[in-house]
Amino acid sequence: MKNKTAKLYEVDLYKPIQNYFIQREYEVYGEVNHCDLIAVKENELIIVELKLNLSVELLIQATKRQRLSENVYIAIPKPNYSLYSKKWKNICYLIRRLELGLIIVSFLKSKGQVEIKITPSHFDRKKSMQMNRNERKRLLDEIKGRNGDHNIGGSNKTKIMTAYKESCIHIACCFERFGPLSPKALRNIGTGKKTLSILNKNYYGWFTRIKRGTYSISELGKKEVKEYPQLVHYYSELIESTSEIK
Repeated sequence: MKNKTAKLYEVDLYKPIQNYFIQREYEVYGEVNHCDLIAVKENELIIVELKLNLSVELLIQATKRQRLSENVYIAIPKPNYSLYSKKWKNICYLIRRLELGLIIVSFLKSKGQVEIKITPSHFDRKKSMQMNRNERKRLLDEIKGRNGDHNIGGSNKTKIMTAYKESCIHIACCFERFGPLSPKALRNIGTGKKTLSILNKNYYGWFTRIKRGTYSISELGKKEVKEYPQLVHYYSELIESTSEIK
């Protein structure tokens, strides 16, 4: 039985996987022309690359093996984090995207337990895009809702300008220019169909309800909107160019 504190080696993965395929009537061979494990049954050729950790190098190695067979697996020990986590789901997506298979080996019992998590298969890119068409739409809508590029790609732990925040700035500028307004009056100026939702949710605390159907900018809004001078200037000029409030 493997002790939890015992050091694990790549060779420890070999025997359980060898037994798994032998039980399924494959002939199994180790270290054949730099391939860690080969399983053969009639015309079927399976190649398995063994590693203790999933890495870019392992994925490169496995995709190179796809020159030799459509049935290429990577095998790793069972991770110590949840297989329901976002991290694991993203890993599985990448493996499917590369049309590889995935085997995990658990050493919790006296013998290593083998589980085929992913079987190599064709990845349908068009189907994947179709399934994510709503996410694509949200991406394009976000772009349409922005006026210029106010973020630096790759930024971390910095304030990100979104279409939602731009709408808040636009509404704030309207209040600064005209004073308290109704959602309908704001939409007539051009603040968009989400105006009422933005005012009700008041995510940033920039707005205040004066009375039923009438809103204004809060003291916090007056203070924080000054942090975005370029957009304040843009929307102030835009407001001046719009027609008179109906």
